Amino acid sequence: MHEFSIVSALIEQCEQLALEHQAKGIARVAVKIGALSGVEPQLVKTAFDTFREDGMCKGAELEMDVAPLELDCKACGAHSIPDEIAYLCPVCQSRDIKVSGGEEMLLMQLELIYD
Repeated sequence: MHEFSIVSALIEQCEQLALEHQAKGIARVAVKIGALSGVEPQLVKTAFDTFREDGMCKGAELEMDVAPLELDCKACGAHSIPDEIAYLCPVCQSRDIKVSGGEEMLLMQLELIYD
């Protein structure tokens, strides 16, 4: 389960940012997880709930935005978000496409506590 190591690194990054900004804690962590990132959102939530209790993320809320697959067609120039995971342009049916979104996992926002 690589989600545990990913969440461990996420919490470490959040705590480092909180320390750099002289915060006393972390209230909310918002992440974007691509549909093709290879990361299972429910396992991320479970790992976050487990690991957050040992540091500055204690009690922090985790918000996850699951980003869909996005494709750019090199043949017709269309940008699309297909209904299913397929490497085919839904406009012209070309296989000459580039994945332009949906493979990432990003820290989007961090709400810090200063009281």
